[in-house]
Amino acid sequence: MSETTQRPSRRSALLGERPGSYAIARHVRMTPMKVRRVVDMVRGMDVVDALAMLQFAPQAASEPVYKVVASAAANAEQTAALRIENLFISQAYVDEGTTMRRIRPRAKGSASRILKRASHITVVVEPRAEAAAPKKAKADKAAKTDKASKASTSEKKEA
Repeated sequence: MSETTQRPSRRSALLGERPGSYAIARHVRMTPMKVRRVVDMVRGMDVVDALAMLQFAPQAASEPVYKVVASAAANAEQTAALRIENLFISQAYVDEGTTMRRIRPRAKGSASRILKRASHITVVVEPRAEAAAPKKAKADKAAKTDKASKASTSEKKEA
């Protein structure tokens, strides 16, 4: 009998120990190339901004992507008690799903193959890192400019 090793859970593969959540839509009947165009637009955006953009995007693929992003945000609210305003899309990718093969009759009894492709859409949302680091940088920068301005005024007084 072979040893059974446990597969890592999907959550640990996507997020590890970080807070956040994910959602996956499988077997979406659109080609991955068309869906990737939409997913590339929203990757890295805040969830609220991404949902607003997807709601009014003209591409047909924006509807299933909107649903996946909204689902990931709702999962984060329910399971991790995170607020949607603080979330951003950290990962978003589209994998190829099953392909249905159909035929189109052609001349002289031959046939052409029609490939009806499907997609798997995965979206991972995480809370933004606390804005403490940028505030420190701004405070340090402000302190440096204050020191520089004091130094320049003292030089002017001496001259």
